[in-house]
Amino acid sequence: MKIYKKLKKSKKNILIDMSCSLIHHGHIRLIKKASKYGNLIIALTSDKELKINKKINPELNYKQRKEILKEIKGVFKIIPSKYELTQKFLDMNNIDIIVQGSDYRKRKFKNKTITFSRTRNISSTILRKLAVKNIN
Repeated sequence: MKIYKKLKKSKKNILIDMSCSLIHHGHIRLIKKASKYGNLIIALTSDKELKINKKINPELNYKQRKEILKEIKGVFKIIPSKYELTQKFLDMNNIDIIVQGSDYRKRKFKNKTITFSRTRNISSTILRKLAVKNIN
């Protein structure tokens, strides 16, 4: 008589790409939603890429942003990334599903993509401008 073990289907790898130059509640809401789909991997934009593409020196450097993000419930792993995701990057990291905010809805990948509405009236850019205004 043969005995078969029932194999559990492993969780899917879910990816969010984020800069998180200033981490806020919009980031937390997206992380909470995305983590329900499987192992949440955050592709965190490097400092160099932020300087080149967003023309900012992040208030928190990569190491500090990573330290904060890895402590958030539901985050499985954090990996460094460029500002623009590529299909090659997704394939190399075995990504099954991409979760993104609605500001990225025009991106096209072969992977399943889930798009959520952005949290209204919040972004790192808004926080940065508010901080400057409050100093003056």
